[in-house]
Amino acid sequence: MNNFTFYNPTKILFGEGRIKDIAEEIPMDAKILMTYGGGSIKRNGVYDEVRAALQGRAMEEFEGIEPNPTYETLMRCVEMARKNKIDFLLAVGGGSVIDGTKFIAAAVPYEGDPWEIVATYGKKAKGAMPFGTVLTIPATGSEMNNGAVITNRALNAKLPFMHPSLFPKFSVLDPAKTFTLPPEQIGNGVVDTFVHVTEQYLTFPVNGKLQDRFAEGLLLTLIEEGPRALAEPENYDVRANLMWCATLGLNGLISVGVPQDWATHMIGHELTALRGLDHGKSLAVVLPVLLKIRAGEKKEKLLQYAERVWGIAAGDEAARIDAAIEKTRDFFESMKVPTRLCAYNIGADVIPEVVENLKAHGMVKLGETRDITPELVESMMKDCL
Repeated sequence: MNNFTFYNPTKILFGEGRIKDIAEEIPMDAKILMTYGGGSIKRNGVYDEVRAALQGRAMEEFEGIEPNPTYETLMRCVEMARKNKIDFLLAVGGGSVIDGTKFIAAAVPYEGDPWEIVATYGKKAKGAMPFGTVLTIPATGSEMNNGAVITNRALNAKLPFMHPSLFPKFSVLDPAKTFTLPPEQIGNGVVDTFVHVTEQYLTFPVNGKLQDRFAEGLLLTLIEEGPRALAEPENYDVRANLMWCATLGLNGLISVGVPQDWATHMIGHELTALRGLDHGKSLAVVLPVLLKIRAGEKKEKLLQYAERVWGIAAGDEAARIDAAIEKTRDFFESMKVPTRLCAYNIGADVIPEVVENLKAHGMVKLGETRDITPELVESMMKDCL
């Protein structure tokens, strides 16, 4: 196991009816800005619950943070926060709202061009405003980590950034608030969580036995509960397991002391930036092909994955690895998330664009061993069609 430092200060308020408790987590004299996306939180009652919990508090609202939040939209909120002297942010929604709010939190006190925060992957951030979250869509894990992903339409760029100041002060996770989500969002969320875990697990062994078992437990839970979430949309226990899985899949615990990949995400981000493909769908397209191409480098962990997660122990090594990859693809398809670009009417013309974007963003050495080149991505993506 490699050396590591683990830090995660986010307080979790988990369970039904926990929105009412946010008043105790926000300073009484804070001037709050609530950020959210479209109208879903008004239709499902979350908006009213938040307003009731903070009745009598000084609070402004910013509506309209879109899926794959854009720099252009978020900068309007930054100006609003500065103008109104906001000192606490409350993100109410899914990962896009939370990611966008993290950018706002870092951008408001930043004295230069805020895009520099993202363009340097967080290195130029100087700190952030305090913020909390009320999660409505389990998937990204952003509610309990210090990372975010922002899109710049003008640059056709979708980039990640991180900073120690970007952990939420608290996050509310109420599984009942996911009952009204469309099946498509549930499918995307399960795939996103699954790939978060594999990015930290399917690399090469360093004798991180606990991290491996933890990751395998998350994957087995997703495989068991994912299809049930589609079939039983108001099963609280199923949604509770999925919600907690999504949080634990990217809160730092399973990644400590072990190598990480993230190539699937970086390639997927380019597909989203260039063609607007949902994040979860982009991952479903890329991961099976990447695992196939990298089967040699990932051999030991893929064999472990085949046996421990999919119960595949018979046959030669190559056959077991192939079977595990096909099981992965089949699982994504069972979540109603197609795994080929043609299913989204995306053709081969996107491939050179993805390659050029990766080069432009300095992503020329991807993967846990930093040897996935743009040329390899170009070859690999032909199998994604």
